[in-house]
Amino acid sequence: MSETGKAMREKVSEILAEREHLPAPVVGSPNSRPQGPAPISLAKRLFSEGLGTAFLLATVVGSGIMGERLAGGNVAIALLANSLATGAALIALILTFGPISGAHFNAVVTLAMAVRRELPWRDVVPYIAVQVVGALLGVWATHYIFELPIFMTSHHARTGGPQWVSEGIATLGLLSVIFGCAKARPSAIPYAVGGYITAAYWFTSSTSFANPVVTIARACTDTFSGIRPQDVAGFVAAQLVGGALATVLFGWLVSSKSRSKSAQEGS
Repeated sequence: MSETGKAMREKVSEILAEREHLPAPVVGSPNSRPQGPAPISLAKRLFSEGLGTAFLLATVVGSGIMGERLAGGNVAIALLANSLATGAALIALILTFGPISGAHFNAVVTLAMAVRRELPWRDVVPYIAVQVVGALLGVWATHYIFELPIFMTSHHARTGGPQWVSEGIATLGLLSVIFGCAKARPSAIPYAVGGYITAAYWFTSSTSFANPVVTIARACTDTFSGIRPQDVAGFVAAQLVGGALATVLFGWLVSSKSRSKSAQEGS
């Protein structure tokens, strides 16, 4: 009996030792599960991206509607509710869908992952397509549950140089957070992204859309979080520039040449 117990204890110790050495899943890269021999099919990854993006837009639009209704005309309180709900949802959604599809929910992230060779280029168009579809479905579902017209367009003006620069900075920061955490501590990405977006609502004049898919979908809601359709192009262009800058910047910061040069300077 004692030998059996000893053997069981040794087996448990072996399993625990193996689990300690499993790599953490990298959010942003699909098929990044810490275990499991078979890669996740494209169909499952696309469904994950669409569903996650739908929940994200439902949160953004729904919390804006609820916040505005309950704030009694206090825009700061409404924005606080909107930002906290969005940040919390991002943490939950990235933790949920990250191991399946990478939890991009963002065309800029998808393009950046392809540039970094962490996503095949053949998957880029399907990823962005399901993100857009999921985002629109999330907006329309939110309109329905709040008893609003399902189909509408926004009249909320968001345009001009300061707003565009704001979006570029917001997207640069978002991609920087993702790349930096992916390098140092991948498991922290959900919390870092959620925290960053919550803060960026407040330190940017545009309230940090930082996402072309979100921008397009928010043009389809005439509520607190909306943006006029004619203002979408300026936001998306700025977001693409910010994403490109972050990709180039972190490609240089974490390149093998930079690491070797730093090592030489330190020796």
